[in-house]
Amino acid sequence: MSLSPNHPQAPAPPHEHVVLNPATEEVVATVPAATAADVHAAVGRAAAAQRGWAAAAPADRARLLRRFAAVVDEHREELARLEVTEAGHTLGNARWEAGNVRDLLDYAAGGVERLAGRQIPVPGGLDVTILEPLGVVGVIAPWNFPMPIAAWGFAPALAAGNAVILKPAETTPLTALRLAELALTAGLPEHLLQVLPGAGPVAGNALVEHPGVAKIVFTGSTRVGKQIMAGCADRVKRLTLELGGKSPNIVFADADIEAAAAAAPMSFLDNTGQDCCARTRILVQRSAYDRFMELLEPAVKEVVVGDPADEATQMGPLISRLQRDRVRSYVTDGLEMFQGSAPEGPGFWFPPTVVTGVDPTAAIAAEEVFGPVAVVLPFEDEADAVRLANATEYGLSGSIWTRDVGRALRVSGAVRAGNLSVNSHSSVRYWTPFGGYRQSGLGRELGPDALTAFTETKNVFISTEA
Repeated sequence: MSLSPNHPQAPAPPHEHVVLNPATEEVVATVPAATAADVHAAVGRAAAAQRGWAAAAPADRARLLRRFAAVVDEHREELARLEVTEAGHTLGNARWEAGNVRDLLDYAAGGVERLAGRQIPVPGGLDVTILEPLGVVGVIAPWNFPMPIAAWGFAPALAAGNAVILKPAETTPLTALRLAELALTAGLPEHLLQVLPGAGPVAGNALVEHPGVAKIVFTGSTRVGKQIMAGCADRVKRLTLELGGKSPNIVFADADIEAAAAAAPMSFLDNTGQDCCARTRILVQRSAYDRFMELLEPAVKEVVVGDPADEATQMGPLISRLQRDRVRSYVTDGLEMFQGSAPEGPGFWFPPTVVTGVDPTAAIAAEEVFGPVAVVLPFEDEADAVRLANATEYGLSGSIWTRDVGRALRVSGAVRAGNLSVNSHSSVRYWTPFGGYRQSGLGRELGPDALTAFTETKNVFISTEA
């Protein structure tokens, strides 16, 4: 990685990526862009490192992963500042993300010595299952949460005895590169965790196609996820996909309306709306609609948008000019809406935006905008709320606000989504499984079963009969 002086973006030389600060549009670094040949060489190195890692005593692997977690913790502020610079995340969010990497490594380390098979009763002998590592795992991480989502893949994969090749997004490679350096500092074997920045169609595709890569873990758009799924299918390669979302925030009239309205802004403005779990469809029971909107508008307009390095900032810039233009394309003239504020001048800024009075089938209400934009839609009753909540091709997350426990359980059972919260907006905890229904993905990450997703189950029968 070579640091460059601060200046407007210039074309990158061949096989390099320019990294911009999205709050200022200044160049902060250039990094090598991996080629298919680089990926091939990395897979060979990873396979050799993995054999030694898998052969090590479980206690030794766990100890090294805990040491990795401790080293990440020692560099938490450095990693957070790097995330602010390359991704435009607020400082508070970036500190949480660095801490989440630490916690994921600690949690995964605790599973190393508990990754056990089973003894199954059978006649005529003893039958046991053995969980074996897959080998080399490719993790293709997104730009919206570069550190934690990378760790969702590499922490359990390493704990299960695999080697990992991590391809970060082109716009956010810096924290991934630093984490790989910290892994070596912690004592992990060389080449066990390699980071290869590069373009998706080049380095990412090479990981998908390489016969030495046993599994792909991808987080990103549904469109690209389908392409990766097709590539893996051709090779019968395992994969986990965490894709798009258009999550509902369902507010019933019997809920604490003040609490629901106060919590709603950051449910879709956190990380500038660049979150597949963002509650961008706010569904409000008609009898409570006017009161909810009276409270929502000032709450949205009070959100502090500005320099992400400022401790007081609640929302920063979008990741790129391309993403800003995409968000703008949805917020067209003539829409009924209100907006908060955003800085003028350099940076990929877009104000918090709430749209009302649109049909549920309109593009802004049905498609993933991936920006600080939400629509509010009224509903009549419980059945209507469920119908609207499920009126999307996605099914990742959602929230339900009600004081009625029975209703909370009924609606939780009826909404087709992998992660739901009642009277809150929490979706992701490293202790619990995470993943989506339908176009939101395939498989589950995190939680107590995370390590088993990176293993093969081998069955062994031992005859006890002469």
